[in-house]
Amino acid sequence: MSDFIQLHMLVSYPPSNLNRDDLGRPKTAVMGGTQRLRISSQSLKRAWRTSDIFEQGLEGHIGIRTKEMGSKVKEALTSGLPLIQLLQGKNTEPKSATIIGEKNANEWALKIASAFVDKLSKSDNKKTEGSSTDDTEEEKKGTKKEDKKSNINKDSLKGEQLVFYSNNEIFAIQSLITTLIKENRAPNPQELSSLLKEDLSSVDVAMFGRMLANATKYNVEAAVQVAHAITVHEVAVEDDYFTAVDDLNKGDDDAGAAHLGETEFASGLFYTYVCIDKTLLEKNLGSNAELASAAIKALVEAATKVAPTGKQNSFASRAYASYLLAEKGSQQPRSLSVAYLGAVRDSKDLLGAAITSLNDTRKKMDAVYGKCCEEQEVMDVHAGEGSLNKILEFCCRSP
Repeated sequence: MSDFIQLHMLVSYPPSNLNRDDLGRPKTAVMGGTQRLRISSQSLKRAWRTSDIFEQGLEGHIGIRTKEMGSKVKEALTSGLPLIQLLQGKNTEPKSATIIGEKNANEWALKIASAFVDKLSKSDNKKTEGSSTDDTEEEKKGTKKEDKKSNINKDSLKGEQLVFYSNNEIFAIQSLITTLIKENRAPNPQELSSLLKEDLSSVDVAMFGRMLANATKYNVEAAVQVAHAITVHEVAVEDDYFTAVDDLNKGDDDAGAAHLGETEFASGLFYTYVCIDKTLLEKNLGSNAELASAAIKALVEAATKVAPTGKQNSFASRAYASYLLAEKGSQQPRSLSVAYLGAVRDSKDLLGAAITSLNDTRKKMDAVYGKCCEEQEVMDVHAGEGSLNKILEFCCRSP
């Protein structure tokens, strides 16, 4: 039976446009017959996993999600520079003379990138390490073998599929690059197939999962589920008409603005729900309970402090959670969003009314279904009670 940690947060954002739709407007949703402001789970998760809190708390255990692995591998092959630095864009070393030629580097990088998104051909599967360059039966007979379609572009080395690489897979790729440079040869099928790892040490992959369509054995089921954040009250999206003035325009000939623009915004108090399957998280991390605990701590702290980055320069809409109810137990998890099916309309104390509605719903749910958790901890800025440190200690403490 799994152990779950559930987070119920209330976060108030001032005028902002944190998460835009295809027209540049703040995302919305209709709930309980009224329009609400919405922040997608994808936006929230990206903000948290790329935050300084995550990076500092989990250094060395964070993966990279990219379509550009092939081009970075090629650059590492031709320059000899460390792959991890190229992926992070932090490399300051000058490029040395070309180590592996352009043609070979392109071909070898294509094979390495393809290992994560393409199925090996039957002939590749039959080849052994000692006969990786032998002709196939079709080639011996003079039959022209058609190239199989790859999900990697042969020219740009950019993939069609976004791949979440764990850090131990990145280290494996780097190790192979070092070997190929040293021995000046192409990678063989066995080396390519060994790049994918089942034992993960990257908490972001373990938390948020990944799917490899052509290597399903290495798919990872997400241990953390994040709901779309939604306002507890009705919201109207407003327009902001703005101008920009040319500093060198003295107004002698033209007193008008140099630029006219319009953007849309809204503000609101959001309910956010997060469910952490602690048992699955530890399993995904190879039963490393200590790393799982560090991951939970970083996630909870980031969730309470880090806002999505959309339009922050224009609105500076950064906010901490004003209320957080954390629950632990082995019962089937449930969101408490039903507390806001009817929009909260208390204009004098919106936060207080939202907290009351949340707690009333939780008590009624427990009365009908029985308790959903064995333990709980509350941080309430509105009442000045609890603390983030107590929440972090509670979430990371073993049963």
